[in-house]
Amino acid sequence: MAGHAVSATTFSYMWTHSATEALIHLADMGYKTFELLLFPPHCWPADMTSAERGEIKTVLDDRGLRVTSFCYPLMDNNPNSPCKRMRDYTKDRYREIIDFAGELGCRNVCIIPGVMTKLIDPPFEWARDWFVEALDELGQHAEGVGVDLGVENVPFALLPSVEECLDVIERCGRSNVGMNYDVCNAVCVKEDPADGIRKIGKDRLCNVHISDTPRDRMLHARLGTGVVDPAPIAKALSEIGYEGHTVIEIIADSQIAGNDPDQDLIVSNRILAESGWEPLAA
Repeated sequence: MAGHAVSATTFSYMWTHSATEALIHLADMGYKTFELLLFPPHCWPADMTSAERGEIKTVLDDRGLRVTSFCYPLMDNNPNSPCKRMRDYTKDRYREIIDFAGELGCRNVCIIPGVMTKLIDPPFEWARDWFVEALDELGQHAEGVGVDLGVENVPFALLPSVEECLDVIERCGRSNVGMNYDVCNAVCVKEDPADGIRKIGKDRLCNVHISDTPRDRMLHARLGTGVVDPAPIAKALSEIGYEGHTVIEIIADSQIAGNDPDQDLIVSNRILAESGWEPLAA
């Protein structure tokens, strides 16, 4: 048995490489499947010409590569903002991203609940209902192009825990809306990631992010540098019969001297292979 499938993220290369350049770079390292970061100028469907969109598709097809998930990071967007214009803006960008996922044959789009300041936020029920409304609208749109949406657990956002994420997924009630489970984010809210995976179950788990972090601050660092133990996570994925990809989500800005996301990915993949994931292709 080859082990759980692994994808590499282009996150660390968002300021230094175009999407095409990052995919080629990671493919040269031996990766065949990827999570593509969606943010300008790295990859932004609204700004891309048809030729630029076609170039990514050509690179994937010619080299036998596949994008397994998209990530639109929580940087200047908020699907549960009190401002309707911001909610509408965010949903419009997600629709463009979902359509692009359909073009590339990418099955999963991660959707991140909006930030909460913890100072004087709107009532939780208001923000939750705005997010459920967005999930319903975007889930309906995604059904038309054969794409699944995965709600991600993020410590500083509306839904930090697995229980809160699952609650809004159930409130939405769409079969193509599930969960993108981030192991580091779970650790930072004192969840046991293996238990979280079991709570989600096979039918609701769309995608998994793994990297490492200390307990006292949120990082997405090289495995072996923090408190994340991959072995129980691999066991939980096997127990529920998960058949999707695990994204090695290293976030180490490649424009900063001293960061080495290439080596971070290679070492992390080696550690994962020792615990039940597929090894990096030679």
